[in-house]
Amino acid sequence: MKRLIERSRSVGEVLRWVTQNPGKVSASHYPIALHKLGQLLQQQPGPPMGAGDGRGPAGQVLEQPEFHALCQAIVSGCAKFDNFSIVNCLYAAAALGLPGESPLVRVLEDESRSRLGRFNQKDVSMVFSSEANNKALEAIFSSQLFYENRQERFIRSMAEWLPRKAENLTPYTMALIAKYVARHRLREPRLLDTIANFLLKRGEQLDSKVIQKLVFPFSRMNYRPSNHSELFPKLEAILEQKAGSSPLATVNILMSMFQLSHFPQSVLHQVFSPAFITNVMSSPYALIVRRYLSLLDAAVELEFREYSGPRLDPRYRVLMFEHALTADEANRKYSYKGLVAEALRQLVGEECYRQDEVLPPGYCTDFLLWINHSGTVLPLSRVPAASRAPPAMSPATMSLRSSVLALTSDLQDFAPFAPETPSSPPGPRESGRAGRVVLSVNDKWHYCQNSDILVGSRAMRDRHLRLLGYCLVQLPYTELEKVSGIEEAKHYLRQKL
Repeated sequence: MKRLIERSRSVGEVLRWVTQNPGKVSASHYPIALHKLGQLLQQQPGPPMGAGDGRGPAGQVLEQPEFHALCQAIVSGCAKFDNFSIVNCLYAAAALGLPGESPLVRVLEDESRSRLGRFNQKDVSMVFSSEANNKALEAIFSSQLFYENRQERFIRSMAEWLPRKAENLTPYTMALIAKYVARHRLREPRLLDTIANFLLKRGEQLDSKVIQKLVFPFSRMNYRPSNHSELFPKLEAILEQKAGSSPLATVNILMSMFQLSHFPQSVLHQVFSPAFITNVMSSPYALIVRRYLSLLDAAVELEFREYSGPRLDPRYRVLMFEHALTADEANRKYSYKGLVAEALRQLVGEECYRQDEVLPPGYCTDFLLWINHSGTVLPLSRVPAASRAPPAMSPATMSLRSSVLALTSDLQDFAPFAPETPSSPPGPRESGRAGRVVLSVNDKWHYCQNSDILVGSRAMRDRHLRLLGYCLVQLPYTELEKVSGIEEAKHYLRQKL
């Protein structure tokens, strides 16, 4: 039966072999039939599979009674299928362009989800040994079930085979892989360097939106590729030519490079130019680009002082974020922030700290405190007003540097932190005069997977807050998970402060 299906020359022939010979069809034949249908449909003229309103050869086949009979046979029997047949049917269905809400895809995903813990290396490697082409990989990495679940064995396998297959992959397929790597915060050098090599070889033929997707994993994982000395200048040259074609993609790529402490001067000249700004302001994504440009402008002020080119017009400056990040809000119930908040409330009192304070240029802080020269945490009522909050002046009328000076001006009377004394909690020791302390609750999702390295956006936030004069006290989840109860949490915070 396998040979008959594989030798079929038409969609109708495949469907007849499978539906008219139920007694001779086993679980392993169904994915073969689905893959064969996909191959045959790809050879026919008309809209691509999964596109349009269902017209054309693909849409006509999906409506045939024989195809519905094939799907029903899979739905009825999939609970008895082996893991490989389940996985392969699911990926073949995705490659055919079946919608996620179709009964076949829903049943296969439910069955796969119930077996995730039992999928082994053989199940996955068989898929790649027999189906490792662009279409199959696109189907695999487009599967929502696959995208949402991280399998350690699969990742190790992927790190082995991706460098060998990368040269034959399409940019679209590589972008899907990059999205998966970023989604699961996989700081696996072999995967990231393979993406970087692909980008170095193909970059000039890619548009900015694809480049943006391929670059993002590097900043997400706070990882400079091994070829960065070649790749970064290449990206600069490409952006110089394509900066205006997709402004949002351009600023996204720049943000990734800034997070890795690389500052492409020539591209900054373009994105801060009146022509680029005018183009952006008339686009539907004007606000998000303004947010990115505002943060890039702040980063130039803090980290790239030798830059002497154009800067963002103060009229367009806005805060990058006005509240906690979406990921932090979504994961709040899994965060240690609640434990820290309660322990801090009991330890110093609600009047002595602020939670989720947004500081210029738009960084949300977990807890903000003011500590004097003797190491005592001050109630807000005893802190000068200009020190407690950003000045009541819009970003349109002040530069970041003047914002920082205004924030710190009333703290200049504070002496450097004194040595710890028995009568007061120990204070952070810094050579500067500022007594502003940020407690940073670093939950698991703030780090790369299985690593103590912060993701790029978090690392840049910390760099900038330090440059703005804040003392950062890191509270990593690896320490917090060992804390049991409020009393232990209070003791832990007392030691940290």
